[in-house]
Amino acid sequence: MDVIDGKWKVLILWALTTSEACRFGELRRLVGDVSEKILTQQLRELAADGIVHREVFAEVPPRVEYSLTPLGESLNAALRPLSAWGKENMPHIMAARSA
Repeated sequence: MDVIDGKWKVLILWALTTSEACRFGELRRLVGDVSEKILTQQLRELAADGIVHREVFAEVPPRVEYSLTPLGESLNAALRPLSAWGKENMPHIMAARSA
């Protein structure tokens, strides 16, 4: 649970499944309302855990791309049943919250 702890990590993982590699700005748009500081912090933690690969290209201006490692892909596969559960039960959860 420590690997995906935080509001944004799961959203980052889902966003990285949309393409083979994402640049920072594209990733920020895909994730949504996250600040640059928090996105950077969460990406560093995911990279330190071996979930995300950060590749820096020696260009001017520098280009950095993020992608899932095989470990990250397997984590996303483990999260898919949780997503399916959420989609299936969201009407019940929303009804309980409004009651």
